[in-house]
Amino acid sequence: MRTLPEEKPFLTAEWRYLVMLNYEIDPAVLQPYVPFGTELDDYKGRTFASMVGFLFYDTRVLGVSIPFHRNFEEINLRFYVKREVGQELRCGVVFIKEIVPRRAIAWIANALYGENYVALRTRGRLEFESFENISPSYVSYEWRHKGKWSQLSLSASGAPQELAAGSEEEFITEHYWGYTRRSPTQTTEYRVHHPRWRIWRAESHQLTCDISALYGENFAGALSQQPASAFLAEGSEVAVYKGRALT
Repeated sequence: MRTLPEEKPFLTAEWRYLVMLNYEIDPAVLQPYVPFGTELDDYKGRTFASMVGFLFYDTRVLGVSIPFHRNFEEINLRFYVKREVGQELRCGVVFIKEIVPRRAIAWIANALYGENYVALRTRGRLEFESFENISPSYVSYEWRHKGKWSQLSLSASGAPQELAAGSEEEFITEHYWGYTRRSPTQTTEYRVHHPRWRIWRAESHQLTCDISALYGENFAGALSQQPASAFLAEGSEVAVYKGRALT
């Protein structure tokens, strides 16, 4: 568990059952989206973008629960950057687009953090191996775009495993900062706190989506290929802290 910052978090919630499909991608595709003050992060010389779907539970803003906005699905496309601050290396995430079902959630995130949230109809499905076994056997997140349902799903079995040190899965999950490109010379930086997660490796997976229509043609090539890795992260309680401007 990492040391908590002294300030009060802006948002607290639980992130659960994170489906993660990770695609190797040409760095040139991502470079226009890299926020000022950061640089692309890579794993052993390979650059990744990830399709991620998960459940938000018990969402609270400054400790306050907002009716009808506590529990919902999110689906996002993200990639990985890093920033050196003195002796500290801050490994972070940049979001290309984040999908949520409520306009108010999208508005708050866009206004305060400058994120690229959109509000679309979503739905999720969880299946478990048995009533006694809390390990999921199938997890699916869907969103409706231009009159059609898209899907991000994964099947797994068995018990969750600890992250192996130095693994690709560790690289994907162990990023604890968020960065938003406000302009070519301005970035918002914010901290995300959660414990180290356990994972299930995928037995099968699926991404059904009009990639060009939702994310742009420049992402279609990478996301149309088989992912380099696919796994389900257990998730945990999380805290997101107030952003600050880098100029």
